[in-house]
Amino acid sequence: MNSILTNSRKQILVVGLALVSTLAFSQKREIKRAERALKSAKYGEALSLLSEAEALLGDADNDLKAEYYVLKGNALMGSGGASYERALEAGEAYNAALELKPSLEEELILPLDNVRTVFINEAVKNQNAGNYEVAAEKLINSYRLSHDPDDLYYAAGNMVNAQNYEKALEYYEQLLEMDYTGEETEFVATSKTTGEVVAFSDENTRNLAVRAGEYIKPETRKTASRKGEILRNITLIYIQEGKNDKAMEVIETARMENPNDAYLMRAEADMSYKMGDYEKYNKLMNAIVANDPDNPEVYFNLGVGSQELGENDQAIGYYEKAIKLNPEYEAALINLAVIKLAQEGELVEEMNSLGMSAADNRRYEELKAQREDLYREVLPYLEQAGKINPNNVEVLRTMMNIYSQLGDDAKYNALKTKVDALAPAEEN
Repeated sequence: MNSILTNSRKQILVVGLALVSTLAFSQKREIKRAERALKSAKYGEALSLLSEAEALLGDADNDLKAEYYVLKGNALMGSGGASYERALEAGEAYNAALELKPSLEEELILPLDNVRTVFINEAVKNQNAGNYEVAAEKLINSYRLSHDPDDLYYAAGNMVNAQNYEKALEYYEQLLEMDYTGEETEFVATSKTTGEVVAFSDENTRNLAVRAGEYIKPETRKTASRKGEILRNITLIYIQEGKNDKAMEVIETARMENPNDAYLMRAEADMSYKMGDYEKYNKLMNAIVANDPDNPEVYFNLGVGSQELGENDQAIGYYEKAIKLNPEYEAALINLAVIKLAQEGELVEEMNSLGMSAADNRRYEELKAQREDLYREVLPYLEQAGKINPNNVEVLRTMMNIYSQLGDDAKYNALKTKVDALAPAEEN
């Protein structure tokens, strides 16, 4: 009887081994077929074959599972035109492969970078459309994939724009915990043709451009630290939430570490202004300028801060100083034009309120002349910004509308042709 049981067990065992062998063979067959389909750019077929193989993965070894997930990620990404949803699924597949087989890290650098590119491009589209929270979520997915703190930094900024201060604070505090500064080494040289200082992707590329005789004055420089800005934004979030004591605590600690940091001084100035301490506000603003009087960035940042606080006249002065120091400062030119054009609202409102009497008609013509003078005052800033960045559609559209109001049909038509050509590219 014992002998019969033993033989029976042996038979069951053999049948079991045969089944495992069959399953393993089937897994490998479907995965290899999917690999061949991928090589022929048959991405749909590859995904279908991988779907069949997925149900059989349970008993596979880690190497085979990792191979499956790599192929799945590659099939989802296709020829590079993957949607955000597919890229998200591909990123999850690549991460699963890495967990199973960490040695794949080098092989997956480029595929993961391709996934991240989709995330970033989609986030930029959402950000430009004003969908800040959606943009932040996509940047966070990029951060989870790449572990690049820059993604977390930009996600925090989008959460601020979305007024989701809780999430913004969470991300900023994570950046502080990892001692993130955002500083980068830049390899720059000056163009012989334009005199513009250009940053190159790496030192070797910069050196080749210099040796080719196209560039001179090769230099290595550090970009500005973002830590002060992060601390400033944390402070402003606390102020926004009415936590002035917490805001003061952050500022005091930060200023002890970085007493001359312009961002932190500006944060304290902003806080002083909102708390009604105008004497301290003015003292700090003057200290910021005295600390770095020839830096256009300082005046631009002061202009932004003043504009945020509603101090438009002061903001205009700061922007004008930034432009005087750097006539090619595109952002300062645009901001100055924007803040001046805001004056148009009051003129239009009064024009629309007038009646049809002779006195009203005279007043209307006066206001119309003031409006046209305002346009002529703003145009040089926009025209200069348009020369610096000829593909900035919003600047071109604004100029186009002004030319229309001033009756300059030739310039209007020229810009309309250019805007119409650029707009489809911008939408895509």
